[in-house]
Amino acid sequence: MNTPKNSKHRIYSMSFSSVYPHYVAKAEKKGRTKAEVDEVIRWLMGYSQKELEAHLKKQTDFETFIGQASQLNPSRALIKGVICGVRLEEIKEPTMKEIRYLDKLIDELAQGKVMEKILRK
Repeated sequence: MNTPKNSKHRIYSMSFSSVYPHYVAKAEKKGRTKAEVDEVIRWLMGYSQKELEAHLKKQTDFETFIGQASQLNPSRALIKGVICGVRLEEIKEPTMKEIRYLDKLIDELAQGKVMEKILRK
Protein backbone atom coordinates (compact mmCIF):
# COMPACT_ATOMS: atom_id res chain seq x y z
CA MET A 1 0.00 0.00 0.00
CA ASN A 2 2.65 2.47 -1.05
CA THR A 3 1.39 5.65 -2.70
CA PRO A 4 3.40 8.15 -4.74
CA LYS A 5 5.18 10.73 -2.59
CA ASN A 6 3.08 13.60 -3.90
CA SER A 7 -0.27 11.94 -3.17
CA LYS A 8 -1.61 10.90 0.19
CA HIS A 9 -3.85 7.99 0.89
CA ARG A 10 -7.38 9.16 1.57
CA ILE A 11 -7.47 7.56 5.04
CA TYR A 12 -4.97 10.22 6.19
CA SER A 13 -7.60 12.93 5.85
CA MET A 14 -10.42 10.86 7.39
CA SER A 15 -11.24 11.74 10.96
CA PHE A 16 -10.14 9.16 13.48
CA SER A 17 -13.50 9.61 15.20
CA SER A 18 -15.30 8.40 12.06
CA VAL A 19 -13.40 5.08 12.11
CA TYR A 20 -13.29 4.61 15.90
CA PRO A 21 -16.94 3.44 16.19
CA HIS A 22 -16.16 0.71 13.65
CA TYR A 23 -13.23 -0.48 15.79
CA VAL A 24 -15.52 -0.59 18.83
CA ALA A 25 -18.33 -2.33 16.94
CA LYS A 26 -15.95 -4.95 15.56
CA ALA A 27 -14.64 -5.69 19.04
CA GLU A 28 -18.05 -5.67 20.74
CA LYS A 29 -19.49 -7.99 18.10
CA LYS A 30 -16.96 -10.55 19.30
CA GLY A 31 -17.61 -10.00 23.02
CA ARG A 32 -14.86 -7.47 23.69
CA THR A 33 -15.35 -3.99 25.14
CA LYS A 34 -14.85 -0.34 24.23
CA ALA A 35 -12.49 -0.12 27.21
CA GLU A 36 -10.31 -2.82 25.64
CA VAL A 37 -10.29 -0.97 22.31
CA ASP A 38 -9.22 2.19 24.16
CA GLU A 39 -6.51 0.25 26.01
CA VAL A 40 -5.10 -1.05 22.73
CA ILE A 41 -5.09 2.45 21.21
CA ARG A 42 -3.47 3.97 24.30
CA TRP A 43 -0.83 1.22 24.39
CA LEU A 44 0.07 1.70 20.73
CA MET A 45 -0.03 5.49 20.54
CA GLY A 46 0.98 6.51 24.05
CA TYR A 47 -2.07 8.70 24.56
CA SER A 48 -3.82 9.03 27.91
CA GLN A 49 -7.56 8.34 27.97
CA LYS A 50 -8.17 12.08 28.23
CA GLU A 51 -5.98 12.77 25.17
CA LEU A 52 -7.70 10.00 23.20
CA GLU A 53 -11.13 11.42 24.03
CA ALA A 54 -9.95 14.94 23.06
CA HIS A 55 -8.87 13.67 19.62
CA LEU A 56 -12.22 11.96 19.18
CA LYS A 57 -14.06 15.13 20.16
CA LYS A 58 -11.93 17.34 17.86
CA GLN A 59 -12.42 14.88 15.01
CA THR A 60 -8.68 14.80 14.40
CA ASP A 61 -7.69 13.32 11.05
CA PHE A 62 -5.67 10.09 11.02
CA GLU A 63 -2.46 11.76 9.86
CA THR A 64 -2.57 14.23 12.76
CA PHE A 65 -3.68 11.55 15.24
CA ILE A 66 -0.64 9.45 14.35
CA GLY A 67 1.70 12.45 14.00
CA GLN A 68 0.86 13.83 17.44
CA ALA A 69 1.41 10.51 19.20
CA SER A 70 4.47 11.49 21.20
CA GLN A 71 5.19 8.09 22.70
CA LEU A 72 4.60 5.38 20.11
CA ASN A 73 5.15 2.09 21.88
CA PRO A 74 8.55 0.64 20.92
CA SER A 75 7.09 -2.88 21.21
CA ARG A 76 4.86 -2.15 18.20
CA ALA A 77 7.72 -3.46 16.05
CA LEU A 78 6.74 -6.91 17.36
CA ILE A 79 3.40 -6.66 15.54
CA LYS A 80 3.73 -8.91 12.50
CA GLY A 81 1.44 -10.48 9.96
CA VAL A 82 -0.94 -9.51 7.19
CA ILE A 83 -3.64 -6.86 7.32
CA CYS A 84 -5.80 -5.83 4.35
CA GLY A 85 -3.78 -8.24 2.22
CA VAL A 86 -0.48 -6.52 2.94
CA ARG A 87 2.34 -7.84 5.13
CA LEU A 88 3.03 -5.28 7.87
CA GLU A 89 6.77 -5.75 7.56
CA GLU A 90 6.62 -4.60 3.91
CA ILE A 91 4.83 -1.29 4.52
CA LYS A 92 7.36 1.50 3.99
CA GLU A 93 5.29 4.64 4.60
CA PRO A 94 5.47 5.37 8.37
CA THR A 95 1.96 6.81 8.84
CA MET A 96 0.33 3.95 6.94
CA LYS A 97 2.36 1.45 8.94
CA GLU A 98 1.04 2.92 12.22
CA ILE A 99 -2.54 2.82 10.93
CA ARG A 100 -2.12 -0.83 9.92
CA TYR A 101 -0.56 -1.69 13.28
CA LEU A 102 -3.74 -0.35 14.87
CA ASP A 103 -5.93 -2.31 12.43
CA LYS A 104 -3.99 -5.49 13.24
CA LEU A 105 -4.37 -5.00 17.00
CA ILE A 106 -8.12 -4.44 16.66
CA ASP A 107 -8.35 -7.61 14.56
CA GLU A 108 -6.47 -9.56 17.23
CA LEU A 109 -8.81 -8.18 19.89
CA ALA A 110 -11.85 -9.23 17.85
CA GLN A 111 -10.32 -12.67 17.29
CA GLY A 112 -10.30 -13.24 21.02
CA LYS A 113 -6.58 -13.05 21.72
CA VAL A 114 -5.73 -12.36 25.33
CA MET A 115 -4.79 -8.78 26.08
CA GLU A 116 -1.33 -9.76 27.30
CA LYS A 117 -0.48 -11.15 23.83
CA ILE A 118 -2.09 -8.24 21.98
CA LEU A 119 0.00 -5.80 24.01
CA ARG A 120 3.12 -7.88 23.31
CA LYS A 121 3.96 -8.55 26.96
